[in-house]
Amino acid sequence: MTDAQALTKTLDFQLNIQSDNESLLYDACLEARSAYNETIRLAKEGVDWNAIPDRVADDADLVKNTTQRVVAKALGAMENYYEYDDFGQPSHTKDGTYPLRANYEEGYNLSLTDDGDVAFRISAKPYKHIKGVLEGDDAHFEILKTALESDEWNIGTAEALFHNGNAELHVNVTNTEQTVRDKQDSRTVVGVDVNEDNVALAALSEDGVEDTLVIDFPEIKFERHRYFTMRKRVQSAGKDSIHDALEGREERFVRDRLHKVSRHIVEWSRQFERPCIVFEDLKEMRDSIDYGTRMNRRLHHLPFRALQYYTSYKASFEEIPTAWINPEYTSQRCPMCGHTERANRNKKRFKCRDCGHQDHSDRGASVNIAVKGIEKHQDWNVPALNSLPVVRKVRRQASGAVDAPTVTHPTVRGYQADGQVGVSD
Repeated sequence: MTDAQALTKTLDFQLNIQSDNESLLYDACLEARSAYNETIRLAKEGVDWNAIPDRVADDADLVKNTTQRVVAKALGAMENYYEYDDFGQPSHTKDGTYPLRANYEEGYNLSLTDDGDVAFRISAKPYKHIKGVLEGDDAHFEILKTALESDEWNIGTAEALFHNGNAELHVNVTNTEQTVRDKQDSRTVVGVDVNEDNVALAALSEDGVEDTLVIDFPEIKFERHRYFTMRKRVQSAGKDSIHDALEGREERFVRDRLHKVSRHIVEWSRQFERPCIVFEDLKEMRDSIDYGTRMNRRLHHLPFRALQYYTSYKASFEEIPTAWINPEYTSQRCPMCGHTERANRNKKRFKCRDCGHQDHSDRGASVNIAVKGIEKHQDWNVPALNSLPVVRKVRRQASGAVDAPTVTHPTVRGYQADGQVGVSD
């Protein structure tokens, strides 16, 4: 049995830089890229890894401990390449900016202001600092403010970076009183497939698929489109205050629904022996989406990562680990025979062109995610799949009058059922 891991979360914030020197942070991120490239180059040339940090730090125009953190990340990328060979050998000619890594109270500082904000100070370069306040999600702020005031939390390494042209700070915090079981010490892998209007779950153990579930939440897509239409109308009329109010109301609605769905995912996962929840790594998905103006707007604004984050955070406090896999071909692969072809899937219907297996396409994707999770993180073999349980659905209601979902099966704890089962549309 492997040791439990400390509960560590990464909190994402936008930087509201008030010192009028955002260009300084940008230059420092370019310097971090140079340090990264030099580290990879030296490692490829066979230079002793223990000698690389000091060698790179001597030439970099960065705070020394910040350079060392950048070097450590670059060497970690090389180590992953040699151990897993997941994405090929890291390049030493990376262009653009690179995250500026820093230790708390060395390369950066955080403090609570009298107004309830969180102020930051980042040492971008020796004796040159960037100051301002953080902006971001309320849930992240709640954790960070608790960490700043509680002895049960430690604030660790952070990264200052540019994402889509915007300056951000990603902060690692650790709860010293709470632990999470190591993902390799799991006996059930729960694959989670997050989609535009539902989330599909599949629990896979050494004996096969234990259970599957599809949670529908079409109201999120519907409400987002409704608010978008209203905002366009009031914006055309020059009613900016109403526009901002509608935007805030939409965010609160979506956040509330995501918290409900994420709690349901964790509660469902708890019933299995030593579960590990596995997600697709969708960090680069939005950058690769280009399906036309209307479809791009819909997909770029879907809260995929938010739902994954909320689920991961809630799972951590239940001592359930989470893991991430490459999403490639999870929706095109047949979970029974392994045949992979784009034509296998037609919207919500999956029919394998090789073995003829038919299924709810999102449920099939969740099984494939679980299979990849086993292959990447467990030391037991993937079981041969001969059959899958009947697809079962939970419907999250848009109505505020009923907080619990209606369901079409009798086994989701805490909810009533009408006894109907069948393949989802």
